[in-house]
Amino acid sequence: MMLSMIISGPRQPRNDIDIYLSPLIEDLRKSWDKGVDVFNGNQNETFKFCAMVFCTINDFPIYGNLSGYNVKGHHACPICEEDMSYVQLKHGRKIMYTRHQCFLKPYHPYQQLKKAFNRSQKHEIAPIPLIGQQVLEWVEDINTIFEKT
Repeated sequence: MMLSMIISGPRQPRNDIDIYLSPLIEDLRKSWDKGVDVFNGNQNETFKFCAMVFCTINDFPIYGNLSGYNVKGHHACPICEEDMSYVQLKHGRKIMYTRHQCFLKPYHPYQQLKKAFNRSQKHEIAPIPLIGQQVLEWVEDINTIFEKT
């Protein structure tokens, strides 16, 4: 298992994070394509080890940096996409997202809190997340260049 961790500070890399991740990506590509000879001390033999990224754990702004997804603005939720429900506050540019109530279970105690959910008690069903084929169709024509601009 390989663990790579970046803890952002006040000068986070933002969209140039690929510079920090490129050694990890290069090692993973080599490991996945060709495999790496690894010695198993328990069985006294060598085997080909292949690796891949299984998951990442990060906050929402870093999610945007890693994936290239826009996590700001009117359509910031990667699950809701165009069905995003929002209200722009009167005295400022802040956007308030109003539909998160739909992600709660039907009889969750928070479903009764009208004040917390824009004074409404809607019982909507959460949108179904995109499947892999749909995501692939959206991103297959994107040309990604990994370099500092």
